[in-house]
Amino acid sequence: MPHAPRPTLPAVLPPSHGAPSRGFDALDRVLVEAQRALETVFGTPAASRPNPAGDTPEIELHPAERRHAAGLMRINHVGEVCAQALYQGQALSCNDPQVRLALQEAAHEETEHLAWTERRLAELRGRTSLLNPLWYLGALSIGIGAGKLGDTWSLGFLAETERQVEAHLDHHLSDLPWQDLKSRAIVEQMRLDEISHAATAVRLGARELPAGARLAMRLVSRTMTGTAYYV
Repeated sequence: MPHAPRPTLPAVLPPSHGAPSRGFDALDRVLVEAQRALETVFGTPAASRPNPAGDTPEIELHPAERRHAAGLMRINHVGEVCAQALYQGQALSCNDPQVRLALQEAAHEETEHLAWTERRLAELRGRTSLLNPLWYLGALSIGIGAGKLGDTWSLGFLAETERQVEAHLDHHLSDLPWQDLKSRAIVEQMRLDEISHAATAVRLGARELPAGARLAMRLVSRTMTGTAYYV
């Protein structure tokens, strides 16, 4: 049986997506981001764009194929939890309003990815990662640290993250059961969005990260994906 949707958290603060940061004092921004964190980890995400799977027919999978597809989509869901945290951390610590807006817009699209992957997990009779609160806190810390290095380095971190996510999604497209057309449609659209986010970061002045930093990011990503497939 698919999991019943989790209850939506009551809104105790102004809506986070599209809410202007300018004019908020530091405490206001922290409170807004705290609500955003709760919505990401414990709430029910909503998407403004149609689900890419849309009217794609559901084809019955062998139990082993279904479990494998659910494991891959759980990894993608964790990736979107981490993306939310990264962008929120970077937005909190960046200086340029244009960069902050770009981060917030990227985070909004990642929220849609979060909604799509969570819905697909339920359809596959899977579950989200039990470690999502830890994934979120770790990624938020990394995002704040990246933002404190300066906006161009923060954008470089964003661009490299999206390039690595694109490669990761390419791998999933080759690894998903060929008949799982619904998961494939979602992953394809996510891939296009990540390419767009990386291009935006480069346009805004992203610096190329050192090879050592790129390698460290790949190692962290490998640890996360290997764990999230099962837990």
